[in-house]
Amino acid sequence: MAIARFDALNAEDPRRDGGEPSEVVYARRMTAWLERLSPDAPEELRLAVRAQHLGRWRLPRDRFPDGRAGYKRWRAACARMHADLAGEILADLGYDASAIRRVQDLVSKKGLARDPDVQTLEDVACLVFLEHTFAEFARKHERDKLVDIVRKTWGKMSERGRAAAAALDLPPDLAAIVADALR
Repeated sequence: MAIARFDALNAEDPRRDGGEPSEVVYARRMTAWLERLSPDAPEELRLAVRAQHLGRWRLPRDRFPDGRAGYKRWRAACARMHADLAGEILADLGYDASAIRRVQDLVSKKGLARDPDVQTLEDVACLVFLEHTFAEFARKHERDKLVDIVRKTWGKMSERGRAAAAALDLPPDLAAIVADALR
């Protein structure tokens, strides 16, 4: 029921990806990667993965200053919003406070260096980026910046995530950027 509520909220996204609301598509991709990496994932992780970008279009990037500092402020504000929205929906559905707090902590990526479920969520997000968003992103940025971003993305992943990323069938130009980032 919670996933259906998350999807209903994300169905309000006016942006489109293949004719569907962008955040619905993103949430499905996140869930698909979680199933591949961790088919026995606990419910809280499944919920957090589905809520990772919950309502993201409500907080456009252009409301924040340009540059790295503005980007970080936007990302932090988004994480708070996603966690708050997920918490509201879960509370409305009768989830207990500890389950809600766990989902919110996962969505906010609290304890990334220490929590295996947060690491799995991070791996899933990185894999969705590399498989589905990287090509479009690459068209908008210079190669050196792309190499740096892939290097940072790779650094955030676990060995399991890196193995999955290495097995992706990327177009030759993107595969070359990944290869350069790993040198």
